[in-house]
Amino acid sequence: MASSQSVWGVEIGQTALKALQCKLEDGRAVATAFDYIEYPKILSQPEAVAEDLIADALKQFLERNESALTEKVCVSVPGQSGLAKFFKPPPVEVKKIADIVRYEAKQQIPFDLADVIWDYQMMPGSMVEEGYALESEVGLFAMKREQAYRQLDPFNAVDMEVSVVQMAPVSLYNMLAFDRLQERLDADIFDADDPPPSIVILSIGTDSSDLIVTNGFRIWQRSMPIGGNHFTRQLTKDLKLTFAKAEHLKRHARDATDPKLIFQTMRPVFNDLVTEIQRSIGFFRSIDKKAEIGELVITGNTVKMPGLASYIGKNLGLEVQVLDRFNRLDGDDILEIPTFRDNAPTFAVAYGLCLQGLGVAQIQTSLIPREILTQRLIRAKKPWTLAGLTALMLGMSFNYWFVEQSWSTTRDDLWKSSLSQVDNMKSYRDGHVSKDGELETRLTYLNAMGKEVSGNAERRLKWLEVIRAVNAAVPRTAYPDGKVPTPKELPYSQRKDIHVTSVDTKRFEDLADWWTDDVKTRHAEELNSWARVTNQHASEEEKAEFKADIAAETGPTGKGWVIELRCYHYYNDPNNRGEIESDHVRKYMTTSFMNSTVDLPTGQKDANGQDITETFTLEEMGVKYPLLLDDNRATATQIPNPDHDPSAMITESPLGGAIDQNNLPEGFEPPMLQVRKLDFVYQIVWQEKSIAERLAAKEEARLAAEEAATAAQQAADDQAAASQ
Repeated sequence: MASSQSVWGVEIGQTALKALQCKLEDGRAVATAFDYIEYPKILSQPEAVAEDLIADALKQFLERNESALTEKVCVSVPGQSGLAKFFKPPPVEVKKIADIVRYEAKQQIPFDLADVIWDYQMMPGSMVEEGYALESEVGLFAMKREQAYRQLDPFNAVDMEVSVVQMAPVSLYNMLAFDRLQERLDADIFDADDPPPSIVILSIGTDSSDLIVTNGFRIWQRSMPIGGNHFTRQLTKDLKLTFAKAEHLKRHARDATDPKLIFQTMRPVFNDLVTEIQRSIGFFRSIDKKAEIGELVITGNTVKMPGLASYIGKNLGLEVQVLDRFNRLDGDDILEIPTFRDNAPTFAVAYGLCLQGLGVAQIQTSLIPREILTQRLIRAKKPWTLAGLTALMLGMSFNYWFVEQSWSTTRDDLWKSSLSQVDNMKSYRDGHVSKDGELETRLTYLNAMGKEVSGNAERRLKWLEVIRAVNAAVPRTAYPDGKVPTPKELPYSQRKDIHVTSVDTKRFEDLADWWTDDVKTRHAEELNSWARVTNQHASEEEKAEFKADIAAETGPTGKGWVIELRCYHYYNDPNNRGEIESDHVRKYMTTSFMNSTVDLPTGQKDANGQDITETFTLEEMGVKYPLLLDDNRATATQIPNPDHDPSAMITESPLGGAIDQNNLPEGFEPPMLQVRKLDFVYQIVWQEKSIAERLAAKEEARLAAEEAATAAQQAADDQAAASQ
């Protein structure tokens, strides 16, 4: 079973420290440990010293979980302590995205970039083709440098190394994307005009709440200044209770002497919370008109307050779910522990942090200061650097000793004569090599110039020749005297002509990039359909052999062009079943591209000064693999009637009365005709062959045929002689 190293996700909340340890096994996260350390006081209480409470909680955490000192640790910061912006860059090369983001950061971040820690990432579903970002969205995340260091101070105090700093709303998105939206994101298909339904996740904190709206591909988030403490303060204010008693009463409202009084007291806060959610969702819908919200997911321990979830769902008209379980988090030994089960809604952020540490989260940005990462990198490389320097010094010392030993046993004057002869021979050799290089360079230049001069004329004709060949292969009817009959003389549904509306070409350095599995499958389907329509194979043996040849087809390779024709035809009369729609294209157009020939001039003249032509098949021209790209059905449409006379469309009589449309003049022709039209896309592959190459190939084939005929005749003569 493939597994990864464990990662800790730690969230320092206002009421407790939440930590979750996970590892990755076969693509699923597995919980291996957790900790939940509640502070004696809430950090926001006036008498609480937050630094001391956090320090005590971290010490207690490390006493229970020593592995956090050696394993990867990811921590979160509140959403309101950072900045998250999402923007759509213009279509640009991917490598230039960083420059655009830097410019956007200067515009969006209201501080000097030197005082800010920031990072960015392209969101999932961004369309990138051939190195260009066409339809994309970029997330920009930032936090003030002093705020980042303040968040890391408690961990530095206990020598706990933090690898990732992430904002809590982003961690919630990572959790939701992995746990609930993974199948949607794996498809990696995002249509901005028809986006998938969005999910609202509401994380109710102690003093504030984070609201995130996401469909997996796009995110919108907002922090709301209302949280669980507002319910407690409302009870403290109206019932004249201490904060501790009010907090206890809030958590156990159903067990109170008068539960109705408790809920009535907290009702204004319920209303304020629902109002904030409605405002947030309403604002989101105003900026994204196409968004559809499917459900609302609530996290945080405040959701354990009786009636909260049902009240929000009833007033918002949304399906509300409490996030008290995680679909893709395994490890029942941990998940079934009562402490974890009771506080499961508050571990969503820690779960998202673990996913980022394990490398399976959608957003991998981090707000760790760069100078800290540099210091860690230098510290990690120091032992290796020292070992390398030591090895280098030892090697240099041994080398010096060996050189000294060799030098002490040799004399310079012993080798002077031999070295002089070697130098002379080397100079002689270098002179010849230099002269040979000059001559070879000149020969290469002359060959290139000769090829350029002799081959330029043929290259100019290649496109003219292939266009002529393609034009000749497109089926069309030769009408007498070149006059196209009227719709009455020959209805459109009986016209076999195929009309081409546009021609596009694309060059491939290797046509194997075009010959994908989908194209291969489509090509095989079309060849089988063509054989069926044209009755190419009478016997089952011939059909089996044909299908085997199709399956063995490896497709084109090397440089070449894919020529795409956008076409249509009207030959779709249901009475001509078997020859209409796509079958009509296969019977005439595919057959034509497979079997037709074209006469082309060879560039030579006969005795009378006339151009000598040569007949080539399309395959000899390099035109292969005709492919009907889509198998559509004909659709009813209207086209202008060429026989229509506008002057006959008199809608009013001279006396002002309307003419009966059911009693139109004899021979009246309507302005539009109802026809069945099939639009289709057709592709062919063209690998360039000059006229010289084609003529040489034909001559080679002719000589081979003559040799084969001579050999056959000789064999027949030998057999006849032997029989006599």
